Amino acid sequence: MKSIADLGDLRGKKVLIRCDLNVPLDGDRITDDGRIKASLPTLTQLLDVGARVIVLAHLGRPKGQVKPEFSLAPAAKRLGELLGREVKLADDVVGESAQQLADALGDGEIMLCENVRYEPAEESKDETERGELAKAYAALVGPDGVFVSDGFGVVHRKQASVYDVAKLLPNAAGLLVQNEVEVLQRLTTDTQEPYVVVLGGAKVSDKLKVIDNLLAKSDTLVIGGGMVFTFLKAKGYEVGKSLLEGDQVQTCQEYLDRAEAEGKQILLPTDIVVAPEFKADAPPTVVAADAMPADQLGLDIGPESAQAFGNVIRSARTVFWNGPMGVFEMDAFAAGSREVAEALTKVHGLSVVGGGDSASAVRHLGFSDDQFGHISTGGGASLEYLEGKELPGLTVLEEGDR
Repeated sequence: MKSIADLGDLRGKKVLIRCDLNVPLDGDRITDDGRIKASLPTLTQLLDVGARVIVLAHLGRPKGQVKPEFSLAPAAKRLGELLGREVKLADDVVGESAQQLADALGDGEIMLCENVRYEPAEESKDETERGELAKAYAALVGPDGVFVSDGFGVVHRKQASVYDVAKLLPNAAGLLVQNEVEVLQRLTTDTQEPYVVVLGGAKVSDKLKVIDNLLAKSDTLVIGGGMVFTFLKAKGYEVGKSLLEGDQVQTCQEYLDRAEAEGKQILLPTDIVVAPEFKADAPPTVVAADAMPADQLGLDIGPESAQAFGNVIRSARTVFWNGPMGVFEMDAFAAGSREVAEALTKVHGLSVVGGGDSASAVRHLGFSDDQFGHISTGGGASLEYLEGKELPGLTVLEEGDR
């Protein structure tokens, strides 16, 4: 992949940049601006050299329809505050408003097009439809324009603003994408041992390929979150009303057998925090993992498990964490995720928080980004990279000079 420096002198040039500004909202209030902050280094670099910057981004899943609740207006406002300069927001994606703002940009100025997912062709499976939209994106910067890919959270998607437009313009990876790829390469090809992978979240089916790929590379797989109950079921335990994927029990059993045969460790919790229902004020009880009541559901790992998980993490030299240990949004069921996050801050080596709910969890629990080696902006993209998949938004940047 080429870097921005490879694009030459960008003063006065229009730069189309794909960022990931898909931030969580409460009404029009941004509850976690981590992704916006992560976009700042590349945007600042471009603006400081006098480029005329046109940002493409998405928010949520409007599915090709213009829906006000998915407007990028809150992101434009916050981005302007963080950059210390006005970020003009177009009323449309590639229409008259966007083109007028793009034509009026001066050196070192920035604008944001509306949510690219307002356009039905953005996520189309039809290559021709996406290609036509990509031409409209490219028209915003004209024949002398360039494209910078800096939305790591979407590089696993073959979408018009990620993949197709990169075919039409001289392109480069932004600082964020370069950094993400460098870190993930270290997790797959250049790891210091002990290497510990911590997986949580709701469904084990979402993590099967990661488990399959990283079981061979890591020393210990630590399992928590809702997905752990399918593993506990594979051991013959009662899991009550907990989240369970019955069709994956046999697969989990195979992973447990494989780990034993290969001398690897899959570390499961020995105690669980249970409650009678999924509510913040439901009375929590700690029970042994092999003695869960049939009328309760597990909502966090227990204190004994949290301590054991923390000890393993702190002794590692490389740690990758994806997926919370419990329902971290509810105080009664946040202790397991807090202990894992705290342990990651003590790692003498590389500690990586793998985006998505894990990134939200550490910020929700009061940790700052700089307490960790790296917080990924792309949960899905990170997982697919670690599965060994090709990511279209990266491969298109590696297909040679344009």
